[in-house]
This record gives sequence, structure tokens and C-alpha cells, in this order.
Amino acid sequence: QVQLVESGGGSVQPGGSLRLSCAVFGYTAISNCMGWFRQAPGKEREGVAVIYNGGGPTVYADSVKGRFTISLDNAKNTVYLQMNSLKPEDTAMYYCAARSSLCAYPPLARSWYTNWGQGTQVTVSS
Repeated sequence: QVQLVESGGGSVQPGGSLRLSCAVFGYTAISNCMGWFRQAPGKEREGVAVIYNGGGPTVYADSVKGRFTISLDNAKNTVYLQMNSLKPEDTAMYYCAARSSLCAYPPLARSWYTNWGQGTQVTVSS
């Protein structure tokens, strides 16, 4: 049974930081294409960051480049999203996603991903 469990969301002031975690159950995270997506109210779900199979290259949406970092801890079978310099426009539900094969192009397209977590809320407000 494949399961992705996110945690680490919360409320933070602009300029603050949060680290999201995605615990992976049922398969080995490093063997898969892993991504973080987000969805704000009334908007489409959008890709935020992807880490390629084997903990390889990373890809980021332009809106988060230089502020967010995706990483993978193979020993803990967990994917992280470190978010710094948060802005109000980062407010959204954040989802972990997995594709049980090689990352496809474009890697931030949500249609490639077959397994999703339940989401964790991030709110950035003063």
C-alpha cells in the first residue's frame, strides 16, 4: 500500500521559514520521481519543486527559486521542502506527490504523478 504523509505546515509571518516533510510508505522514495505541489483557494494545483529519481537533479517553479529547497533523506524515506523568505502568496495547501517511474517532461506537470498525500496547510500572514 503506497502512502504519502505530509507534515510541517502551519502559520508564519512574511519572511519566515517552514520545513515540510513527506514520509513515504510502501516503496522507496529515492527510486521514484518525487514532487511538491500547492493549491491556493480558487486556483489550479501547481508544481513547486521536483527531485529526480535517485536523489538527482532538482527543478523549481520560477516563483520559488532561490527560496525553496527540495531534498530527500534515503535513510528516513522522507522528502522535505525547506521554505525560506515566505511570502503571503505562498499561502496554500501543499501536497507531496510521487511518480513510480522516471521523471517525465515537464517535471512540474501534475498529470505525471500517480500518488498523492492528503496535504498540509501553509499560511503566510502578518
